[in-house]
Amino acid sequence: MDTVDLAIVGGGVIGALVAREAVAAFPDVTVAVLERGLIGQGASSRSAGVHFPRGATARVRSMSEHSQHVWERLAAELDLPIREVDATVVTSGDADALSATYLRLGDETAPADPARGWEAPPGARAWTLPGCHYADVQGVAGRVLAGVRDRVTVLEGTEVTELSSDGAYHRLTLGQGRELLARRVVLAPGPWLAHPAWADLVAPLGLRVKKVVATHVESSPAPDDPLTIFDDEDAFLLPLHGRGHFLFSYTSDRWDVAPDDAGLVLEPSDLDDARAVLGRFAPGLVARCDSGRVFCDAYSPSREPVVAELRPGLVFAGAANGSGYRLAPAIAAETVAALDLTPTRTLSQPRQRQS
Repeated sequence: MDTVDLAIVGGGVIGALVAREAVAAFPDVTVAVLERGLIGQGASSRSAGVHFPRGATARVRSMSEHSQHVWERLAAELDLPIREVDATVVTSGDADALSATYLRLGDETAPADPARGWEAPPGARAWTLPGCHYADVQGVAGRVLAGVRDRVTVLEGTEVTELSSDGAYHRLTLGQGRELLARRVVLAPGPWLAHPAWADLVAPLGLRVKKVVATHVESSPAPDDPLTIFDDEDAFLLPLHGRGHFLFSYTSDRWDVAPDDAGLVLEPSDLDDARAVLGRFAPGLVARCDSGRVFCDAYSPSREPVVAELRPGLVFAGAANGSGYRLAPAIAAETVAALDLTPTRTLSQPRQRQS
């Protein structure tokens, strides 16, 4: 039976960053990442990957600030598939409240661009928002782990089917019939909260899973087209330059879905809802809103990400309320700080890079 200091269950962007953060903080620990599919293939592969510096609470604003600095550093160090983008925030609400929510608003600007056929509700105002980008999140997760793969064991196609503890070690039963002992476990399951191996452990957190919808708008963005955030609607229009279309994300209100549910698809009502919101700002794009992507995410009662010890030595990390990519570096930092991890020399050694 193999033994490690830290087992990370879930190979999405949060799990990848926890692995990187752990080996940076504790260079001698042995770490394994367990992913039932491929790295970044779960919720990360469906993410819009948008980062904008915003937070409704002091903790989330701090996490957003931290994450922005980390993404900027890692983008340069690891050549991550991240693209900076100009951004504009549009609101008809209280400008002071907007200023308190976004970390650093820029200059006030026009709330609409008539040349593009974009409109704005009466009374709307807009500000530029520096520091935004979007990313190929699956690619980011892969490259983050690739950077530490000589120090981290990555087991893809490996489902954890049982998770138990004898007090000193956590015993993970793997899908291939193997077992793994771990002194610490990080559970980063994304929206797979109801997996039988950990559903009872996670239940006291009161988390729920909500459908997430983003439609594709078949209109080629210009190189300088900005990310437009419609703050009143909790929606945004993102130019995906590499794919040659826009992505329009809006708030779906369908709760308690399951990530493996075959019925979790783009429904006619999803398109109707998206077109209704988009039509208030860009009526010329409504007719081009015919497809999209659907998945789901875990949400917490407080609407803040959750880093919580479920039992001694087992920490849950996630429930970022649709901001898993945006806040992943800060979630990873909080998670590693909660591990109280001291390496044990008697445990298995990490793999060594081949020369």
